[in-house]
Amino acid sequence: MILDGRLTEEAWRRAESASGFIQQDPNTGDPATEQTEVRVLYDDHRIVIGVMCFDSERQRIMGNQMQRDQSLGADDRFMVAIDTYSDGRSGYYFEINPSGAMGDGLVLAGSGTQVNRSWDGIWNARVDRNEMGWSAEIEIPFHTINFNPNVSSWGINFQRTVRRKVEESLWSGWARNQGLTYMPAAGRLLGLDGLHQGLGLDLLPYVVGNSSAAPGRGAPSSVETGAFGGDVVYNLTPGLRANVSMNTDFAETEVDQRQVNLTRFPLFFPEKRTFFLEGASVFAFSRETGNAIVPFFSRRIGLDDSGVPQPIDYGAKLTGHAGPFDLGVLQVRTRDRGNVAGEDFTVMRAERRFWRQSYVGGLFTSRSRAAAPATQTAGMDVALATAQLFGKEVLEVSGFYLNTTKLRGSRGGSAFGARINMPNDPINWHVALREVQDGYDPAVGFVDRRAYRLIDPGMRYTVHTERSRYVRRFSFEANLAHYFDLDGRLETRRADVQLLRVDLHSSDLVEFHLLPLYERLPRDFQISPGVVLPAGGEYSFVRRHYQAQTTTSRPVSLNATYEDGEFYSGARRQVTGTLSVRPHRGWLINAGGDFNEIALREGRFTTRVWLNDINTQFNPFVSLVNRLQFDTVTRQLGWQSRFRWITRPGNDIFIVYTHNWTDRTTLQTLDRKGSIKIVRTIRF
Repeated sequence: MILDGRLTEEAWRRAESASGFIQQDPNTGDPATEQTEVRVLYDDHRIVIGVMCFDSERQRIMGNQMQRDQSLGADDRFMVAIDTYSDGRSGYYFEINPSGAMGDGLVLAGSGTQVNRSWDGIWNARVDRNEMGWSAEIEIPFHTINFNPNVSSWGINFQRTVRRKVEESLWSGWARNQGLTYMPAAGRLLGLDGLHQGLGLDLLPYVVGNSSAAPGRGAPSSVETGAFGGDVVYNLTPGLRANVSMNTDFAETEVDQRQVNLTRFPLFFPEKRTFFLEGASVFAFSRETGNAIVPFFSRRIGLDDSGVPQPIDYGAKLTGHAGPFDLGVLQVRTRDRGNVAGEDFTVMRAERRFWRQSYVGGLFTSRSRAAAPATQTAGMDVALATAQLFGKEVLEVSGFYLNTTKLRGSRGGSAFGARINMPNDPINWHVALREVQDGYDPAVGFVDRRAYRLIDPGMRYTVHTERSRYVRRFSFEANLAHYFDLDGRLETRRADVQLLRVDLHSSDLVEFHLLPLYERLPRDFQISPGVVLPAGGEYSFVRRHYQAQTTTSRPVSLNATYEDGEFYSGARRQVTGTLSVRPHRGWLINAGGDFNEIALREGRFTTRVWLNDINTQFNPFVSLVNRLQFDTVTRQLGWQSRFRWITRPGNDIFIVYTHNWTDRTTLQTLDRKGSIKIVRTIRF
């Protein structure tokens, strides 16, 4: 079989087709307005999915994006979810658009609506546009996915987006409380016998060359370096995968997006390094806490507090399934650098699955260096979930407990909480309770604030207007979070009252919020250099939030917000927005910013952040991304240019150049670095 996107081989004509897709949006339960036919073939080493997306207006098919693992939400697309363990809990996610852009991810166990898109599997696909619409062939090697060899049937489901109609249709599980990645509602793929993963061994050697200089940091001379290393990945069992990385390198990593912090609490920056992203979902702890409490936060490894990389000698990782258990073990050693001693990091995670969507789990982390005691965190979490309450309602009940050992002379501390969640339609509500003690300080984790108790109820109500010509839905929402100190005194009361949100059939939307806030400051708060709000101050104020967003299916789109109103002892006006331009298929230009004008009794100041991206995609395997950023807090201008060529799936060439300037007096170079990295995958 030639992988060309054309379903012309005799095998495709003989294969049984899956069709009869049903709308999830806009008219739930109605037949899809465009026909879709899916066929599946397999041999000993791969599964191939063929889809024919018929289209009555093929000249209006949309497929602007071509870059790997980028959002396809503005395009027509075809998606597939596969439950390879046939347990109705988790699986793999693949998607493709009419221009051949590919995306993938892992379907997380739980309510079945979350996809971890950091997973980057080795697979291939091709598309073809023809007089009937567009078609695609998706080839997934069995070497790429884990599965139960003793099971001859998998769960599988398909979804298609017709972007100009804002239509989502599915083969199975089309109810609003279900969806593509709700694996209990998936169909069945039968007769899978004689599947082989091969030896299950991948070698991923790399070689990298760097040239860098930092004249603004006291190192004006260029330094040229080279290195090599790589990963060894081996499937110990069909469900367990081991990964050993030597001389780990992250030259190809994207830069962080600039943020300005106007709160009393630290900002959260997501992980972007490939080694830590792969298998990250196995180490996820208690989905109830979001980013507020993350007991294992991989950015604590190999990065200092300012984001400067620290060399990593080696990393070893074990992730996967073993019977009813999900397991993850991570061990990393960082190298001595200057006056900074190397450290050892250990993370262990286990979940015991029971019933269809529930689990109980445990987590342990440790961070240590020579001649210093280890800092350790241990905890457990539990989630009880069903999607069959009263026949079709979703109910989730979860809880967690964490404890850190003695740290820097303190006595350590705990964090614990519980949550009840009913994420249904039209009513979605939750109640969360949480306590974080002052001594809770996970050395390999992230916590946004300490020494508080939280009561956090919220509710959203949605009205669907399926027969309206213009409006798709109205929604109303209210969230009210109360933070008390450990003596029971109110410290923060934060409300978000969404008075109205209107979603149109065109995918444009507008919304209006009121944001009442009460804040009592337990200590001085320096909100800006020279501007300090004194300890003991109590502030109660209301802000107004307006947002308008136009559909990304147009060549030009805008997402803009405006906030104004009181702010502590004065007033604040904030404008944020992103203008996106798609002049041609494969081109995306974003220009955006975040602008604040703040006038307080203690002082006046402004903040500005500008962000500009130019994303050029030559084809689905070659891309060039340029990012330019500036903010008025650091007064630094940053530019990164990142070229990626996927010579074949699993083999990459990266060329990355980063340059930072400061304009505190005149525009001067702080540092610059250029890297060329070649990665190859050898499979056995």
